[in-house]
Amino acid sequence: MSQPAILIVEDETSLRRFLVPILSAQGYSVLSAVSASEGIAMARSHNPDLVLLDLGLPDLDGLAVLRAMREWSRRPVIIISARSQEREKVRALDAGADDYLTKPFGAAELLARIRVALRHTVQTSAPQSVFTLAGLRVDLDRREVSVDGELVRLTPIEYRLLEALVRRAGRVATHQQLLTEVWGPGGEGQNHYLRIYMAQLRKKLEADPNRPSFFLTEPGVGYRLSGE
Repeated sequence: MSQPAILIVEDETSLRRFLVPILSAQGYSVLSAVSASEGIAMARSHNPDLVLLDLGLPDLDGLAVLRAMREWSRRPVIIISARSQEREKVRALDAGADDYLTKPFGAAELLARIRVALRHTVQTSAPQSVFTLAGLRVDLDRREVSVDGELVRLTPIEYRLLEALVRRAGRVATHQQLLTEVWGPGGEGQNHYLRIYMAQLRKKLEADPNRPSFFLTEPGVGYRLSGE
């Protein structure tokens, strides 16, 4: 069975030299491009399983690569960028990125994010009706939620919010994505809805709601259901 192919779109030579051996040592097939135009061309010609994409490319902003890819591909894209502002993260995630890592980052965190993204791709192509994480179990077909074997009753909105996070497990869901999916167009900009209902989910499903291990906050961006 062929190994997953990862395309690195990054113009910084030192970072490519850091990434290529790390990914190769994990058995991935690694491709690299140093510009937006080359990245788009290689994404089309090789159809990699995952793309690591820098935003600060010499010819075009990395978001142009992301938007071009999203015209034909749903392969996972992880942004690797020095831009740490919340608005930049939100722009990239709302444009279709699956995750966002701010430079500098460690090899262990990068590899964990890659595993989650690739696992999500497999689950999307062969959907699983039951999600489990530690003692949390969510049966999407039966619409049943349990913690350590005990059924937990959720309100319809709580369940829709949980389902939206489960379907993105391991990836960041922005405030806007969650508001649109759970509340529809009328929820736009109503971030306080999310704070209220996320607190309720944590109270019902976390062992310690004040130190959540399942439902993680991405400050200023959104929320992530732990995927590891």
